[in-house]
Amino acid sequence: MTANIQKFRNLSTAMSHSFESRCLLHHYRFLHHGPDTMEELLDRHVVKKEKSLDDDENELLNRQRLTSSRREALSLYRDVIRATRFFMWANSQGNLWRDVLRENVRKEFEEARFERDPEVITRLLIGGRDALQAALDKLAEKQKQEIDKQRGNSNTP
Repeated sequence: MTANIQKFRNLSTAMSHSFESRCLLHHYRFLHHGPDTMEELLDRHVVKKEKSLDDDENELLNRQRLTSSRREALSLYRDVIRATRFFMWANSQGNLWRDVLRENVRKEFEEARFERDPEVITRLLIGGRDALQAALDKLAEKQKQEIDKQRGNSNTP
């Protein structure tokens, strides 16, 4: 039995030394932090151009602008299409102004579809809103004149 205990002690001491040497080697490896391969060595010492946070923020802002611009453009397009319902008279070729305006609006929006410059997009949206408002104002003025003209004709016997 004493022999077995002695054998066990020798085995545990050997395992203990083996474990300690592995820990020291492992600990030394952590302290050194040297590269294992040539690729790691090059990765650590070659200067890389990293994207700065400013580039990421600018990209995010551009995406948000484009998304909001897209929403504004769709809103403007819908408003113009709705406004064309009021143009029910024919032009000199016999086409309804409503259809002519819708074709032109569609063509204008398709031409500007792939524009990415936020300033140009903003300018186009503002110009489109102004043009729509001006057209609706002129239409309202002409309709008022027609109503006044009809009232004037109906009051005169």
